[in-house]
Amino acid sequence: MKYLLVIAVVGVVLWLMFGRQRGRGQGKPSVPPKADTRQLPVQIVACAHCGLNLPQTDALQDAAERPFCSEAHRAAGPR
Repeated sequence: MKYLLVIAVVGVVLWLMFGRQRGRGQGKPSVPPKADTRQLPVQIVACAHCGLNLPQTDALQDAAERPFCSEAHRAAGPR
């Protein structure tokens, strides 16, 4: 009989903690929503000297705005 009482008390406490919270739609959810980790697409360009493909954000550009993969290739110029 005492085990039944303990199980009932534990059940009521769990229901108060979790059950009512979901029913009202208030309070913090038990699992936080996932952050949006999607990234925008990145444009890929080819180095004007060697043809290496790299993201445009990492490319170095010369005066004519041609992409290069490194400072050495930018100094050497396009092929």
